[in-house]
Amino acid sequence: MAKSPAAGAPSGNNAPTINNRRARYDYAVSDTYECGLMLKGSEVKSIREGRATLNEAYARVQAGEVWLHQMHITPYPYAREELDPVRPRKLLLHHKEIDELARASAEKGVTLVPLRLYFKDHRAKILLGIARGKRAYDKRQVIAERDAKREAQRAMKERSRE
Repeated sequence: MAKSPAAGAPSGNNAPTINNRRARYDYAVSDTYECGLMLKGSEVKSIREGRATLNEAYARVQAGEVWLHQMHITPYPYAREELDPVRPRKLLLHHKEIDELARASAEKGVTLVPLRLYFKDHRAKILLGIARGKRAYDKRQVIAERDAKREAQRAMKERSRE
């Protein structure tokens, strides 16, 4: 019997993972939640083709439900019905998790940001993070650390060649 993939890993070669790379740069993520995603059939096909973006997306807790806003899914070209590409989509979580997200997002400067969209057991999942915005100097510090690390790697590689 084949082993199942690790938690959060894509479930096959034809299941793309769509990352929100900008979120890790712009926000300091403190906690993450795996959420189900309510989609129409043609949206699932578009996501499987990798035609979705999380760049401007964010989530909100409204009336005891969590909604994902501004996630763009390009319409599937062979679909019969025409759907709005940026319509709000409901996220599926347990009530306890929704309460935790509501409490966290009520704080000033905290937002709910989707970090990754992937398939797990043939179901679309969103990795939702509780995030606090970074200041400009924090971003510069991260860039400086990354450059220093890259320079050290380069020096070690040069030294091993000699």
